[in-house]
Amino acid sequence: MQQLLSPHEPHPLEAHNSAGTSDFVVICEHAGRLIPGALGDLGLDASELTRHIAWDIGAREIAMALADRLDAPLFMQRYSRLVCDCNRRPDVDSFMPVISESTEIPGNMNVSADARAARVTEIFNPFHDHVSAELDKRRAADRRTLLVTIHSFTPVYKGVERPWEIGVLYNRDKTLSPAMLELLRAKTDHVVGDNQPYAVGDETDYAIPVHGEARGLPCVEIEIRNDLTTGDAQAEYWSALLADMLTRAAKGL
Repeated sequence: MQQLLSPHEPHPLEAHNSAGTSDFVVICEHAGRLIPGALGDLGLDASELTRHIAWDIGAREIAMALADRLDAPLFMQRYSRLVCDCNRRPDVDSFMPVISESTEIPGNMNVSADARAARVTEIFNPFHDHVSAELDKRRAADRRTLLVTIHSFTPVYKGVERPWEIGVLYNRDKTLSPAMLELLRAKTDHVVGDNQPYAVGDETDYAIPVHGEARGLPCVEIEIRNDLTTGDAQAEYWSALLADMLTRAAKGL
């Protein structure tokens, strides 16, 4: 198998507050927008690599501030979702998109099976293997665990405006997510999406179905509109709000 990452390039996992004592574990799969040197710029202009197609704008900063407020461990993924989407199963097309929204990704076209496998082996697997190992340790220690994933979304998608400011996403698990949805709607003036602008599914998500639902853990995916996510003030605002809502929701479980 061909090598993707050179020795000087960082591990895909960025861990923060690993020794946190909280019941919560936070994941941010689209925290970074690095591209391995072997892939160049994937055939894209530099400006394209700052857009939402490359990463979740503001999600890393919100996730870090949230982890600090909760004293929770946080696991983030450094490489762009254009290289491989670590919130997708490797066998689905969107794991390595050839078109993201309406933008073609030349570096993802006609990729050999060997090259695709390298993205799985060197980026996807190391990230998720670490998360799995940490969750295994918590289970072995009989520690309560509630899983939270942090994402952001665009105000407009393919010309259609999205009115939601924050979304609560879920699938099979109906414990933590409904409580969060109810609290956010009752305690804030935000336009809150119920499985909007996306819904969690096995084809469109990985962390919640695999790390959360398959383990029987209360879990929720949070999406925040990315015109509301940039800057220190926004990170502090959203982290404070989410820490409060998550703590309240957890008490009722």
